[in-house]
Amino acid sequence: MSTNGFLDVPESTLEARRLYDDDVAEVGYVMNVSRLWAYQPGTVEGLFDLMREATAAHGLDIRQRGILVAACAATLGDSYCALSWGSKLAEAADSQTASAVLRGDDDGLTTGERAMAAWARKVVRDPNGTSGADVQVLRDAGYGDAAIFAITVFVALRIAFSTVNDALGVRPDAAFCSTAPEAVLNAVTFGRPIDDETSKPVPQPTGAER
Repeated sequence: MSTNGFLDVPESTLEARRLYDDDVAEVGYVMNVSRLWAYQPGTVEGLFDLMREATAAHGLDIRQRGILVAACAATLGDSYCALSWGSKLAEAADSQTASAVLRGDDDGLTTGERAMAAWARKVVRDPNGTSGADVQVLRDAGYGDAAIFAITVFVALRIAFSTVNDALGVRPDAAFCSTAPEAVLNAVTFGRPIDDETSKPVPQPTGAER
């Protein structure tokens, strides 16, 4: 059995194969995080369903979510999500904006985006250190209390996802070396290094599972 991070890659199941197939359809290869979460495919699917549910009612677009995840991942020191969402933010905005957010520089953002990014960093660094004044900054930037709650839930769920990946040693996919913008690659100076394996075998289901 091959390894992924600190764990062996689990035996393939039909549910795991769906994770892998979704990756191939979306990015063209099986991501390292999917090999890890193949231990509990239903759990990661439920986690991302919760993220979508948290933000759906408030219309957070890909740029806004990219800012939240990039700020969250960089503050947490999660290179995987920083590279993944830094790249998505670069597509939604531009590579310099993505690089800046990853480095903690929000000068190029709107007032509302700066408030979101600052809040995400506070939630990561010290959730018990936030204050009513911090929340008021979000209100002053145009966010209602329901949206503030949704943003906070989204960030907290991203922290949970990153924590599992990082604690179990999952490294960013080798493909990021060629797919992530140079400005994003240069900004991610933290976390685990990019994987040096360009391809890994994917466990095949047994005859009974096919």
